[in-house]
Amino acid sequence: MSVFTPLSAEQAAAWLEDYALGTFESIEGIAEGVQNSNFFLQTTCGHYVLTIFEQPSSEHIDFHMQLLDHLAARGIPCPAPIANRHNQYLGCLAGKPAAIVRRLPGRSERFPNLAQCAAVGAMLAELHLAARSCPGQMPHQRDAAWCARVAALVAPFLADEDAGLLHDEVHHQLHHRPGGLPRGVIHADLFRDNVLFDGDRVSGLLDFYFAGVDDLLFDLAVTVNDWCSRATGELDDERSDTLLTAYDRRRPLQSGERTAWPTLLRAAALRFWISRLHDRHLPRSGDLVIQRDPGVYRSILQAHRISGSGHAPGTVVVPHLHLP
Repeated sequence: MSVFTPLSAEQAAAWLEDYALGTFESIEGIAEGVQNSNFFLQTTCGHYVLTIFEQPSSEHIDFHMQLLDHLAARGIPCPAPIANRHNQYLGCLAGKPAAIVRRLPGRSERFPNLAQCAAVGAMLAELHLAARSCPGQMPHQRDAAWCARVAALVAPFLADEDAGLLHDEVHHQLHHRPGGLPRGVIHADLFRDNVLFDGDRVSGLLDFYFAGVDDLLFDLAVTVNDWCSRATGELDDERSDTLLTAYDRRRPLQSGERTAWPTLLRAAALRFWISRLHDRHLPRSGDLVIQRDPGVYRSILQAHRISGSGHAPGTVVVPHLHLP
């Protein structure tokens, strides 16, 4: 989360009058993430999160709200949206679409233990299963085609070696990423700072802004790359095996997914290397804006390529996927 649109206490208090959430007490910008403006909102009735959508697409925002409502109703611990007095989830604040969701309990874990890796793997599988019945469907917006478009924008800013790596990997994904894998609604950004824990139990999943329909395996690869990579970029076998086994127990992986795993690990690393390059070289303005290091995902991508875990499907045995 970040703050691109500043918001005063007076603005928030006036807007809150359209909700049955008590009296305004305080508001505080959240300096995390990179997509929308988010604030902790406290009223006499409790604690909430207020989001101003910065790059609004009515279709995307409607899907986002519908998905959160659908998942929360099925026991997935996500921030359930709150309707205003007109029974609508969305309003207009500072000239932009805005919504209030419940603030979830717990804390994120920068250095998760094995039990927490297992818990997030199991929860991701439960999310995928619960989302299958969501009536709304929307394509994942940051797919391979998006990567190719944005790579062309950032390539001129890069040194020759990085530009060559970027071009080579985009070409690989466009021509070798396998089709026919199980698809469904994915979270697409289940990093450690987007999961809250109460002890070793997942108490909250946050930031569904990139959610959409894509290969379920891509979502698993995004999660493993963040939760299970060492500082050098290589996967920690124990953590990745633990997370994958917990996922597989709830949604067993198909043989085609096991074969495709190396390519999807690379696809997930490429997507976040590109988005971080874009944020660094073509930044958006804002009051509290977090820029994350693109080098982290360059290292993860390189590690997958060097280890052989990113060869075209069917040419290698899937590494670190020792599932029962």
